[in-house]
Amino acid sequence: MSIDVVPRKKRLAVARFWYEGNVFCPVPCTQEDFDRREWRTGADALAAAHDTATELGAVERFARERSDWEVVALRCASALPGGAIEDEVFTRFYDEVMVGLAQGGPWDAVYLSLHGASITDARQTPEMDVLSAVRFLLPGVPIGASFDLHANLSPGMGPLLDMVSGYKTYPHIDMAETAQRVLDGLVAIVDKGQRTRVTVTKPRAMLPSFNMRTADGPMKDLQELAAAQIRPGVAEALVFGGFPYSDTADTGSSVVVVADLVADPEGQVAVQTSIRLEEAVRALAPRFAVHLPNAEEGLRQGLSVLESKGGLVAVTDPGDNPLSGGACDTPGLFAALLQTGTTVPCLFASFADPQAAQVLYEAGPGGVRQVALGGKLSTDFGPPVQVTVRVERITDGTFRNTGPMETGVETRCGQTALVSLADRPNIQLIVTSAVAPANDPGFFALHGIDLNASMLLCVKAKNHFRAAFLDRCQAIIDTDVPGPSALDLDLLPFKHADRSLAPK
Repeated sequence: MSIDVVPRKKRLAVARFWYEGNVFCPVPCTQEDFDRREWRTGADALAAAHDTATELGAVERFARERSDWEVVALRCASALPGGAIEDEVFTRFYDEVMVGLAQGGPWDAVYLSLHGASITDARQTPEMDVLSAVRFLLPGVPIGASFDLHANLSPGMGPLLDMVSGYKTYPHIDMAETAQRVLDGLVAIVDKGQRTRVTVTKPRAMLPSFNMRTADGPMKDLQELAAAQIRPGVAEALVFGGFPYSDTADTGSSVVVVADLVADPEGQVAVQTSIRLEEAVRALAPRFAVHLPNAEEGLRQGLSVLESKGGLVAVTDPGDNPLSGGACDTPGLFAALLQTGTTVPCLFASFADPQAAQVLYEAGPGGVRQVALGGKLSTDFGPPVQVTVRVERITDGTFRNTGPMETGVETRCGQTALVSLADRPNIQLIVTSAVAPANDPGFFALHGIDLNASMLLCVKAKNHFRAAFLDRCQAIIDTDVPGPSALDLDLLPFKHADRSLAPK
């Protein structure tokens, strides 16, 4: 009599720590910030990611489709970019993951969804700490990681990893695809005997992200060059732009190549690829330097387009962009808007001010209140602006992104109010309790804004805004306004990064 033996499922451990830190942001990142966005484990973490265009969305789909694998989600954490994380939050994450890996094995592979530009108030490289600890704990287990295009990677990460991939688009609309590449790589190692070697090299270039879009410009050229390097001997080739505002010793661009040691046992093709990509980064670095109009000139240009063409015209304030670590607190663009004297419909999005938001929320629709906006957290970028406003709409601040970036992800920005200026009702603005990016149409739908109407939209945003709005707008005009992620790096007090590596 024969006995059928059911093969053991292979086991994949998953953990996530996704955060982009801006040391110049005046607001620290707390446990509350993670709780607001993502702090989950197990089935809850995967269920929340179902049908989302995210790394965990890809993991959840992998868990459903691959019956030969058991997926175990350990702590999964993310928060919107901001200031340095309170170190006890990271320590809590770290301890949970290490205990889970130590007690939950055996493991056949580990996937880590990371950002690459996290910082805490005590650590410059928390992700390196995670990778080092996981490799020490599981010396023979394949480890794969995904990173943001703006990761500040260290050469020391290479030997700790067996598979790496990163976002290849900016705006980042390929998060799920990035995770899938890592998962496919891990499966190839476990199931097919693939052998790899990861190298991380630094071209010594600190690239500003204002001109880092992948639809055009120098980063498009670099991404196309990297994609062309994938061939026998090279399983993956990546160029990371880096994130200057983290201000760490590793701040700056990096090149990552995953050698396929089955096709090229000596890894020489991968070495040549790394050299070629490093040379390309250095050669193209000057093209990343851009000059933008100030707030007054940007508004003038925007109003000119609006008056001649109508439709939706956007003027952005990248210096306080929430997805670069801005706090939605700098007043420069708003103050300049008030000085224009324009009578056309305008919307300013947005200020994050919990005290003002509560006052306006309690006043309710029709209520008139005087509030000071901007410059609350720091007057380094300008003093508060006093205005009298009429409340038009209040909300609970919860919506789901409609995409194409992070489609399906829930955003919670606390109590919010849409208000109009009492003496200039053509100017409306949104005030939120918590920092929230105005990059998704869902944010505006929450506040009853008709994006098909003709208006000037002043928005604290940068390149991610273009994912949903490039086709909606007659024009998008980026400006250079003082803030924690300002274009002019010489205005910011760097301590660790080598500012001389930035192109002028």
